Amino acid sequence: MIKDLLVVFIALFGGLGVALAQDNDPVLFTVAGEPVRVSEFKYIYNKTNGKNADYSRASLQEYLDLYTKFKLKVHKAKDMKLDTIESLKEELNGYRRQLADSYLTNKQVNEKLARELYEHSKQDVDISHIQIPLPPNPSAVDTLAAYKLALTVRAQLEGGADFAKVARETSGDKSAATNGGRIGFVTAMFPNGLYNLEKAAYSQPLNQLSMPLRSSIGYHILKVNARRPARGEVEVSHILLRTDNMPADIVKVNIDTVYAALQRGANFEDKAATLSDDSRSKDKGGYVGFVTIGRFEQEFEDAAFSIEKDGGYSKPFQTSVGWHIIKRISRKENQPFDESRAQLEARIKRDARYEEAKKAMVEDIKKANGFKAYPDVVNDLGRKLDESFFNFQWRKPEEKMTATLFTLGKETYTLDDYGTFLEEASRQRMRMAGETTPLVAVQNLLDEYINQACLRFEEKTLDQKYPDFKALLREYEEGILLFEATRINVWDKASQDTVGLKNYFKTIKGKYRWDERAVVSFYHLDGSNANMLDVLRAYSTKNSPKEVLERFNKSDTVGMRVEEELLEKDKSPEAKEFKTWKAGETTTPKLDRKANEFTFRKIEKVLPAQDKALNEARGYIIADYQDYLEAQWVTELRKQFPIKVEKVVFDGMVKK
Repeated sequence: MIKDLLVVFIALFGGLGVALAQDNDPVLFTVAGEPVRVSEFKYIYNKTNGKNADYSRASLQEYLDLYTKFKLKVHKAKDMKLDTIESLKEELNGYRRQLADSYLTNKQVNEKLARELYEHSKQDVDISHIQIPLPPNPSAVDTLAAYKLALTVRAQLEGGADFAKVARETSGDKSAATNGGRIGFVTAMFPNGLYNLEKAAYSQPLNQLSMPLRSSIGYHILKVNARRPARGEVEVSHILLRTDNMPADIVKVNIDTVYAALQRGANFEDKAATLSDDSRSKDKGGYVGFVTIGRFEQEFEDAAFSIEKDGGYSKPFQTSVGWHIIKRISRKENQPFDESRAQLEARIKRDARYEEAKKAMVEDIKKANGFKAYPDVVNDLGRKLDESFFNFQWRKPEEKMTATLFTLGKETYTLDDYGTFLEEASRQRMRMAGETTPLVAVQNLLDEYINQACLRFEEKTLDQKYPDFKALLREYEEGILLFEATRINVWDKASQDTVGLKNYFKTIKGKYRWDERAVVSFYHLDGSNANMLDVLRAYSTKNSPKEVLERFNKSDTVGMRVEEELLEKDKSPEAKEFKTWKAGETTTPKLDRKANEFTFRKIEKVLPAQDKALNEARGYIIADYQDYLEAQWVTELRKQFPIKVEKVVFDGMVKK
């Protein structure tokens, strides 16, 4: 429940930005002497109001009242020493770990890669490459041989060899046989596994050879021929007249005739539907969809992007399949980063670069903090283990293993620490059973342990490196304290103080009332007894349900039953079936085909409007009582912890 409250709380008050220097960030108000600065208040105000944050006096005053109440309750929670309760401290630590995991990855991986991809996508790059292939799961020998060959190829090119000729003779890319290694214009993001090529394509100088670049399929020598502003995407329709079954000169005459008709005002979609030879698009008025670079023949792509306005169309042009006329429907330009970020991050997480970046982040943490490992210590442990290591119930040796495994900053991680990790990694251990030895298993799992240790180490410094993270943590802490203090002083009291609730109910007598109600009999008759329906209904109007049952339900074959209902005149949907709302009135029978039964209702008695009893409106009354108790509590807190608002500072925020 605390977690649910925190979601709401953080949405309203969470994620405060970095405070300005105190000299430029005056105190807006104090609670028992504790300051709350303008930057904190402004962030909440802007976040909550969004575009409606007009800084009017009334609007600012409303949020000042809201936030001073909030700070009062938090101050009371600390006065109650709730921040010293171990269970709450552990809960906050749990939130801290969750926040730190996502925050660190977001700052160091997601945001960095998304920003990089966004910048790349602003340009198209014309590239050539020569690929030196590697087999699947290459050995060290395979990798070294491919790298040496890539260096040899690069040396040939540097010596003046023709790039296209070398590509046709050497490249593992089959398209090199026809294009000489020249891919042409492409745009980010590159296919999965080619991240290193993408980075080089957008960074290295034009017409220079890269050093061998490793990818998922081998090594590459890359040359960037040109860069241009990204074309983006253009939505088009087209008319195609094929040349495969008709002389090209006749097709040219026909397409020119179509073009002339369009210039005279003919409808493009109608012409596509009646004349186009593209069976996939003609029934849709020639609709092709969005054209991006590299998906269509160059002539088609160039024609699509040459049309300057929506609704305009190209002159006739020829591709390998025939003659075309293209109509532009819309053009999609690059969106601002903030609008594109979510989509960019989703694409990134499906790409190998995401895991590569996470590994690079760990390596950066190691380098920045003087990581030093002692791998022989792990080997000593691995040699002592037997096959029971792969058992779910394996436990580390009882004797303390104090040998240092690695150091990071001022932290020392021992073999005993690693043993604890291995105990908890039962699933990973069990998956290795029968596939490797305990020695190799502990060596392989060490990388995962080091990665986790590095991330935990870095997470401890987040509040020093990122003030906004520190502020977010404070909001979580205050949210937990607020919840606990409110639970004790308001919610529990409202639900458990029966005497207080009864006394409060007397003060709001008449607030919750029943409208006029009716005691209703709801009759059900088996569908096979339709001949009895009219007689049954007529008899029920003047007799009680008991008398009706006694007369008509003398055997099990009749299949009749009656339920009692209490309907409120203006609030129960079923009440609308009655026209006069008087005792004895019955509704028009209905046939429920699914249940195979006839149903109708009869009013037995009409009850006048009246106040609801406590048990009849308990939920609403408890909610009101909570509001009452909270208002009383806030009044008491204002007396206990004085609030001082700096009027001059507040007035300085008012814009109208």
